Amino acid sequence: MRMLLPSFTIARYTLLEALRSRLPWLFVLVACACAGLAGFLQQLALTESGAVQTSLLAAALRLASVFLLATFIITSMAREAADRGLELLLALPMPRAAYLLGKLLGYGALAAVPAVLFGLMMALFAAPAQSALWALSLLGELWIVAAFSLLCAASLQQALPALAATGGFYVLARMLGSLQLLAHGPQAGESWPQRATAGAIDMLALLLPRLDAFTRTEWLLYATGDWQALAGVAAQTAIYVALLASCALCDFYRRNI
Repeated sequence: MRMLLPSFTIARYTLLEALRSRLPWLFVLVACACAGLAGFLQQLALTESGAVQTSLLAAALRLASVFLLATFIITSMAREAADRGLELLLALPMPRAAYLLGKLLGYGALAAVPAVLFGLMMALFAAPAQSALWALSLLGELWIVAAFSLLCAASLQQALPALAATGGFYVLARMLGSLQLLAHGPQAGESWPQRATAGAIDMLALLLPRLDAFTRTEWLLYATGDWQALAGVAAQTAIYVALLASCALCDFYRRNI
C-alpha cells in the first residue's frame, strides 16, 4: 500500500500531462489524416482497392501510434529531468520503484487511447471481431514500446539518443521474422560469415520480442486472427514489459540522483 498509492498518484498526473499536451487530440488528427491518405491511395489502386485501403490504413495507424507514444514518453521524461522535477519527486518519502511503476501505469493507460480509437476505426473496414483482436494486439505492442521508451529515457537521459534507440529496437523487432527467413532461406550460403550472421540473427530473435506477430494486417483482410494468436501476443507482452521494467528499475536504483 505504501508504494501503490504514490504510484497511482504519479500515473494520474502522467495522464493529466498527456491531456494538457493535447496528445489525445493528436491521435484523433492522425486518424483522420491516415484515413484521408488511405482513401486517396485507394483511388490509385487498379484492383482490390478495398484491401489496399485497409492494409495501408492499418499500417499507418500502427506506426503513428508507436511514434507518438514513444515521442511523448521520452520528451516528457527528458523535460521532467531538465526541470528538476524528478529530484523533487524522489525527495518525497516514497521508494523509487513507486515512481517508475506510476509512470509505467500512466503510459500503459495512455496507450489504450490509440488502441481503442484505431480499433474502432478499423471496425469500419473489417470484421468487428478481427478489429478487436487487432486493437488488443496493438495495445500489447504499445505497452512493450512504452516500457522500452521508459527504460531508454531513464538510462540515456537525453531525448535524441533515447528516440534513436527506441526506433532501432522497434524496427529490428518488427523485421526479425523476415531477417530469419533471409538468413536461413534457400539462397543462404554456407560460408562462415553467412553462418555467423544467421547465428547472430537467431540470437537476437531469442532476446527481442517478435513484434512481427503483433497487429497483423492479414487479420483484417482475411479474418485469420484467433484467440490463440492473441494468447501468444499477451504472453510476450507480459514477459517483455516485466523484463524491461525490471531493467529500468535496476538502472534507476543504481544512479545517484
